[in-house]
Amino acid sequence: MDEPIIDLQSDHYFMGEALRLAARAYAAEEVPVGAVIVRNGRIIARAWNQVELLKDATAHAEMLALTQAEEAVGDWRLTDCTLFVTKEPCPMCAGAMVHTRLARVVFGAGDSKGGAAGGALNLLQFPTLNHRSEITAGVRLEECRALLQSFFAEQRVKNQTTGKKPGMN
Repeated sequence: MDEPIIDLQSDHYFMGEALRLAARAYAAEEVPVGAVIVRNGRIIARAWNQVELLKDATAHAEMLALTQAEEAVGDWRLTDCTLFVTKEPCPMCAGAMVHTRLARVVFGAGDSKGGAAGGALNLLQFPTLNHRSEITAGVRLEECRALLQSFFAEQRVKNQTTGKKPGMN
């Protein structure tokens, strides 16, 4: 009885679910980002990046998960939901999170160059916007960061062998 009880309500647990989805994105040669949305302790949406697959620049894990959650809730307002994502949201995704009025956003790896939850800027708590979300950063940081670093290292090697410039997939 000395083993810890698994807390299915914990940030660690839900980020693990997002990490599994990020691994699916990685396997599909997408930037490895996964997202889940939780309401009343239950996952109501799951998604991973599908930009290349769908040929859609807006097909980020967060955007796809928000759409699923809105359908599950039956409303565009997600005021009692928490989004867990493996990488700090970009400005597009953070803007959508504000518009859907998410209560809380939890992310793993920060993005000092393009993150919009405190990295480069903070749209989730921007004073003049109509809503602010609580932010929890750094959950399972090392796992989230390692997945991204591994993916981009592989992409650099591929780009060197094909002659493509980085970011030109």
